[in-house]
Amino acid sequence: MNTAKSIELKILKAILWIYISLCIIIAGLNYGYASHATEDTAKLITWFWHFYENWVKTFFIVTCSFLTLKIVGSSQITVMRKRNLIGFIVSAIVVHIAGPLLLKNSELYFFAMPLPWSTTPLQLLDTTTNFYISRLPAWGVTGITAALIFYAWISAIIILGTLFLGRRWQCSTLCLFNGFASEVFAPAFPLVGKIRKVKPRQLRILFILKWVFLCISLFFSFYWALHLLKVPLPGNINVISSVENYKYLTGELFTAMFFWIAFIGRGYCYYCPLGTMLGLLGKLAGQKILTNNTKCVQCNQCNSACSMAIDISSKAKDGEAVKNLRCVGCGHCVDACPTRTLSYSTIFLQKMKEVYKTEKDISM
Repeated sequence: MNTAKSIELKILKAILWIYISLCIIIAGLNYGYASHATEDTAKLITWFWHFYENWVKTFFIVTCSFLTLKIVGSSQITVMRKRNLIGFIVSAIVVHIAGPLLLKNSELYFFAMPLPWSTTPLQLLDTTTNFYISRLPAWGVTGITAALIFYAWISAIIILGTLFLGRRWQCSTLCLFNGFASEVFAPAFPLVGKIRKVKPRQLRILFILKWVFLCISLFFSFYWALHLLKVPLPGNINVISSVENYKYLTGELFTAMFFWIAFIGRGYCYYCPLGTMLGLLGKLAGQKILTNNTKCVQCNQCNSACSMAIDISSKAKDGEAVKNLRCVGCGHCVDACPTRTLSYSTIFLQKMKEVYKTEKDISM
């Protein structure tokens, strides 16, 4: 690695360390200390939290996208990666900047992930929950309604987009929880030690975690849905909400960051409950990696580029399409292939390709 790239990589790693440190500090202050602090101190913590989550995070996404492209750009094709980064920059500007300014709500990112990832929108539909009561003074009824409409639109965009474009639409273009970090900071992982490939035993553990977390998330979703339908249920709704918050902090936020430090950027993507659901929708969309565009030379660069430990090379050897529930559609394998035999496809994309080819033949 030349001197310029070495410096750029150090800057990227430094920013990731800052991002992780601020996340931990702010989460600790917001979820732990703020409720016991004076009113003025609590307001300051909340302001800093919103400023960090929206403006600082967006600045990091834009800056580190350019750094990542500079680091990997001269060594390989970056067509798919560029599309990913452009998607995340646009997503961040909409969710973290434009949306909050237009709707006067600095917490819209709470509503940027559909069920079953978080039940926050369902909790906002119940006027007796702590979440509703705490937001009402700041947002008002109009603001709460706007947040719910925003959530409905985002959910529709993600679900419909996935049916057309596969899991790639959310996980490698729009996700502002873990998807953006895995792409924006890609060359910086892991922060400690050398790059490690996921081993078969680890894959089995992550496979189990995937279905466990999906079941847990579905439990919370069904619980709140039944509660809103006035079905008698055991337990206190605010306790249930607190349990889900702790699940988010420990099993998702802090664990995802641990993966960035010691493992890989896509660690959380292996068991993200929304990712699992979108992976199933991707199956309906016909999501796959085509491996027969030219001729595979078995260089294994696709396997090395895949952050989800999918064996692409063995399929490419025989020209078989790769259809794997873990695939997030990042396209790193496509960019890495020296013979351009790989391409990302869905039923919709294949039809669009055929239409384009037909129109091109007619015009000739």
